[in-house]
Amino acid sequence: QVQLVESGGGLVQAGGSLRLSCAASGRTLSRYAMGWFRQAPGKEREFVAAINSSGGSTSYVDSVKGRFIISRDNAKNMVYLQMNSLKPEDTAVYYCAARSSGLVGLVFTTRQQYNSWGQGTQVTVSS
Repeated sequence: QVQLVESGGGLVQAGGSLRLSCAASGRTLSRYAMGWFRQAPGKEREFVAAINSSGGSTSYVDSVKGRFIISRDNAKNMVYLQMNSLKPEDTAVYYCAARSSGLVGLVFTTRQQYNSWGQGTQVTVSS
């Protein structure tokens, strides 16, 4: 099973940017579809963005479209989430997730479809 470690979270003012990173180890990331989820206090963990194993297909929740960009570097076993124009409602713990998908280029957008998770990184956006 792949191990995931997120980094890059922090405190930023509204309108600012952050870049989250997810480092994978234990497996070659090129056979995994990846996703980013977030969980705000008192709320369910929700889907944010996903990318297929090759990086050729992505999906975003409507609230972050045009502001967030998910990308990956399979050679480095890394996945990224570039977050721009941040809003206070983006405040949450952000989690990286992985799901083995072989060579099938699918994107997965629900929690139940992922079986490996990182420990999360806190993102706080002040108004």
